[in-house]
Amino acid sequence: MGVITVAAVQAAPLPVTGLPVFGQSATLDAFGADTERVRAQITGPALLVYPELHLFGTDDRSDEHHDQLLQAAAQPLDGELITQLGVIARGLDAWLIPGSIYERTGSGEIFNTALMFSPDGRLAGSYRKIFPWRPYEWSTPGDRFVAVTIPDIGCVGLSVCYDAWFPEAGRHLAWMGADLVINLVKTVGADRPHELVLARANSIVNQVFTLSVNTAGPVGRGRSIIVDPEGAVLDESPDEAPGVFIHALDLSLVQRVRDAGTAGTNRMWAQFHPADRVIDLPLYGGRIDPRSWSPQRSIRGFE
Repeated sequence: MGVITVAAVQAAPLPVTGLPVFGQSATLDAFGADTERVRAQITGPALLVYPELHLFGTDDRSDEHHDQLLQAAAQPLDGELITQLGVIARGLDAWLIPGSIYERTGSGEIFNTALMFSPDGRLAGSYRKIFPWRPYEWSTPGDRFVAVTIPDIGCVGLSVCYDAWFPEAGRHLAWMGADLVINLVKTVGADRPHELVLARANSIVNQVFTLSVNTAGPVGRGRSIIVDPEGAVLDESPDEAPGVFIHALDLSLVQRVRDAGTAGTNRMWAQFHPADRVIDLPLYGGRIDPRSWSPQRSIRGFE
């Protein structure tokens, strides 16, 4: 595995324009210009990450029409919005996570879906938020975890906002082989300090990098953060102001930490011996099987 430079962009949502069709709208023009500004600061392989629903800003609209506007703006994954975002990624020659979007399916369901594009403009992965922020968020829950391989670099697990409050999400992504879990966030309330604790805790218990990118003010509470596999904070936005922090990540550190143990001692992924008893998990109707406990680092293609 190699090193990739990650740019976390803490920004307010861009206003939805040209509803219900994005096309070559002012929203995408502004987004493309911003990605070029950020990319110009990085030499070599890059991953640009924007917050949850960054392209779906309707926070200046009345509550009466807010959800209606978002539903009207929802886009299919084979539509013009995805095509244009692919063009932007290809022009950047970078991996791009433009935040999440509202995705409309052929059956009429609407998901809060994180997107990840490869440098050739391909939609490399899409993840439907499994844990919508109920009772406040109306989107349909997704039903599968998604991790995307960056060749010769490592594996990225996708999550969205409230997913971070459920330890099952981070654990499963790490088990799938994720070295870096990216949590796209649009936190507008008083719980952002709790999420900072969760970012560190999820990194510690799963021995992965965690990047939590929150929306900037005046909509969101900011304080984006990146944490290493032992729980150390590598960078953090001090407040809700817009900004970018850029950090080169050597994802091979994940395996080194797991081999040596966190703080040189704790090796959770080596906890079980193959002959240990199976542990039933009644909550899930499942179990921990010691023979399949370790992360599937040799398995790729979960996208």
